[in-house]
Amino acid sequence: MTEAPGEGHHAAHTWQEARQRAFDAATPIPPGPVSLAKALGRTLASDALAIQDMPHYASSAMDGWAVNGSGPWILSEPGQRLAPHQASPIVTGGLIPPGAKAVLRSESGIITTDDDGLPVLALGGAAKPGEPRNGQHIRKAAEEAAEGDVLLKAGTRLNPAHIALAALAGLDHVDVLGKPLVRFLLTGSEVVERGIPQPGQVRDTFGPQLGAVVELLGGIAGEQLRVGDSYEEWMAALQDTEPEPGGPDAETEPPADVVITTGGTGRSGTDHFRRAVAELGGRLLIDGIAMRPGHPAVLAELPDGRFVVGLPGNPLAAMMALFTVGAPLLAALGHARPADVGEVPCGTTIDADPGRTRLMPFRLVYGLASPAQHTGPGMMRGLAGADGVMIVPPHGVQLGELVPAFPLPWAKPLPAPKPPEDKPRKTQARPPRKAPAGPVDWSGLDA
Repeated sequence: MTEAPGEGHHAAHTWQEARQRAFDAATPIPPGPVSLAKALGRTLASDALAIQDMPHYASSAMDGWAVNGSGPWILSEPGQRLAPHQASPIVTGGLIPPGAKAVLRSESGIITTDDDGLPVLALGGAAKPGEPRNGQHIRKAAEEAAEGDVLLKAGTRLNPAHIALAALAGLDHVDVLGKPLVRFLLTGSEVVERGIPQPGQVRDTFGPQLGAVVELLGGIAGEQLRVGDSYEEWMAALQDTEPEPGGPDAETEPPADVVITTGGTGRSGTDHFRRAVAELGGRLLIDGIAMRPGHPAVLAELPDGRFVVGLPGNPLAAMMALFTVGAPLLAALGHARPADVGEVPCGTTIDADPGRTRLMPFRLVYGLASPAQHTGPGMMRGLAGADGVMIVPPHGVQLGELVPAFPLPWAKPLPAPKPPEDKPRKTQARPPRKAPAGPVDWSGLDA
């Protein structure tokens, strides 16, 4: 049965209420250690300190010879203590042996013989006057940092160079702010993952995009599980989305903080979301939103602490629901604030739709937000070419009026609306009036 405009929404949350409720439902995930391999993009919860000197030993900055005193030098075995006038071969990064005072680079020395025909190292080649000076070409211990120095401050968002620095400091883990792990429960027996779908089948649009969008929204994309449409499959999937203690996946992926489901949020005989949540002892936090597309969106919390975001089965409707409910939920769990809502000037008049907010993908055309084409609930073409989403209030929008909007997670920030220009009014000087010549005729003023 098709729902008439305005019907079925009297008990639903407004768009603003749903967004705020999703944010308020969660508390930030506590900080914890992660391995350096998983730390990229994470935010440090505490200072990262050097746990040893950097470098932790004196080393050679050149290929050549470690030497003690002036030459010529008698050659010694590598690694042995050098007496005055002794030298031993060394490579870049090699440990400076005891007794060594400098490194003679390979270009500045030659192997020759002394008067007795024994091999010795002498200056030659590209050697410069005074070479080698004491300490020359030696990287001193603690030259970059001493043990206990603060290398990275809390609040740093870790980039590849930060990761390398932490590794150089001897760290294997760093403490980072919590970030929600999201698993996906994709339903629909008619969905195919590859090839051309037959009549009655549809291609999977959720598998290729949901994980990437969740990452852009601040979550960690976990495993995807695809199930059929029966209630038994729903229940089994919701119960089994956690790895078993001691199981093969328990150490590779921790328990999920959020489960995102697709489909099953309507009220037909094949929609099992609410029944499954109730049987698991969960509670509904959001049960429908007065918006379109995406009004059947649902947010629930299970007794084990997991949040379940129920997205509609149509792809565009699901994305609008994800931006409305999923984005603020992930922000709250990940120590962030909800994304700001800006404003854009509307490029057309949009009629009222009493009782619900409309989310309209738009493109910026000459600075005006023009609603995108191909934005039916089951379409993706309009969203793929959009710059952002307009939040059209129930009373509609007039041409040129500022309308709330947010950028897509993968798009550029919205431009700030230009303030109205206060142009000075041009006044034209009136020519002075001339007094009439001759007598004045007052007859036209008769009462």
